[in-house]
Amino acid sequence: MERRLPDLDLTHDLRALASMASDDDGLDDLMRRGLDWLARLAPYDLATVFALDGARLVVRAARGRLADERVRGHEVSLDAFPTIREALETRRARAYTEDDHAHGDGDPFDGVLDLPPGHACMVVPLCASDRCFGVLTLDRERCEVFPAQVVDLVEVYAQMLALALVNAEQRALIARLHHQEADRARILESELTGDHEGVLESSRSERVLAVAQRARQVARTHTPVLVLGETGTGKERLARAIHEWSGRATRPFVKLNCAAIPAGLMESELFGHVRGGFTGATRDRSGRFQTANGGTLLLDEIGELSLDLQAKLLRVLQEGTFEPVGSDRTVRVDVRIIAATHVDLDAAVTAGRFRADLYYRLDVFPLRLPALRERMEDLGALAEALLAEQSTRTGRRGRALTEAALARLRGYAWPGNIRELANVLERATILGDGAVLDVDTIDLPAPRTDRPVAVVVQEQRPLRSLEEVEREHIREVLAQTRGRVYGRDGAAAILGLKPSTLQSRMKKLHLPRLDDGPQAH
Repeated sequence: MERRLPDLDLTHDLRALASMASDDDGLDDLMRRGLDWLARLAPYDLATVFALDGARLVVRAARGRLADERVRGHEVSLDAFPTIREALETRRARAYTEDDHAHGDGDPFDGVLDLPPGHACMVVPLCASDRCFGVLTLDRERCEVFPAQVVDLVEVYAQMLALALVNAEQRALIARLHHQEADRARILESELTGDHEGVLESSRSERVLAVAQRARQVARTHTPVLVLGETGTGKERLARAIHEWSGRATRPFVKLNCAAIPAGLMESELFGHVRGGFTGATRDRSGRFQTANGGTLLLDEIGELSLDLQAKLLRVLQEGTFEPVGSDRTVRVDVRIIAATHVDLDAAVTAGRFRADLYYRLDVFPLRLPALRERMEDLGALAEALLAEQSTRTGRRGRALTEAALARLRGYAWPGNIRELANVLERATILGDGAVLDVDTIDLPAPRTDRPVAVVVQEQRPLRSLEEVEREHIREVLAQTRGRVYGRDGAAAILGLKPSTLQSRMKKLHLPRLDDGPQAH
């Protein structure tokens, strides 16, 4: 009497098994899940995956009540099992009969398990394309033969599982190569641009050390950071250090100078575009946000961003979403924003050139780098670090400054800060023939005679705690909304929070609770 197969949605199962190839699970988990699914189609007491290793088969996964440490450490030779070799060569499943057990190869688990002669046994090749991963075996202690229909269906399952395994192997290889290339890129970048963290934390300036300490604290969070300071003070170095100290260190660090891109191209540069999105868009192109997904995006000279793009940037900060130019498809990203500027954003907000809501989003944790003239105790160490970086790029190694050369450097005002120092040192390495750079190689810019040099020093605001900044920002937004929390124009919507979340934060920050309730809009 023919046995009736279980009522299974095989199309759904095969589709789901195929989708495993695109999951991030490891090979072992993939094999275990594949064997668990087979139990519904072909009941077993032991199911194993033997991986092919030369002329050997080694157990890689085992499921069922008979699976134990003896089984998981088992291996067999293909030379001792011609029928298994034949199954691999023909790529056809085979169900063993009592005669096969008695007069054939025997069972792969002879001497390991005490299975009765004539027990149900099946060997199925795990092959996809030109790759054979190994074989799948099913055993039952019951003396019977697996039905032909079951064997055929298990063979199909095995083909899908083999495809998933091969794809998972290829994906793991690609991931390893990606990590290796990322490591090489980080090493090369470090050699070319120097040790960002060391330059900060080895400083002799108390102000710089305080900035470095606060930078380490905020690096552990996902909070946006606003880096302030004059041109050339090392704002990009600080941003890179924050990235390296964060949990995103292995992900991309992407930078964009908002003053260097024409206004008409900035939106595409930030958010990307689709083919036909504008004249000249002949193909899809990812923007900086997509490139930096999972990592950090440095927006240098943020004060130069146009007002309409400021609104779109605010949306990304609030919701993590945007639409590429010419597309109605919403893209979701996870990007940590570090903004840098040398301009007074407070004044820009007052003048209407910068959105107040974006400013307060970015100003949660400001870090102000002192000018070089305010940290002259670091000049010698900075010069040494810059010469080391330049030696890697130019090949002029082993250059050092004499005390007279250092004294000449200390007598200059450095309106261009560290960037200007780097230029002066590179000129010195070109002018100096030997390993020692003396005072005659120090070619400082001549004083301007057409007009007085005015060095603008921005007044440093007292450092505030995160709680103080948040309390002040919420209070100002509430003042602008006249205390309204709910609704499209309410404080919660402006802050990108749920009204209940805003109420909870107000309570925590000891701000007056406004129970205005939901309002129509």
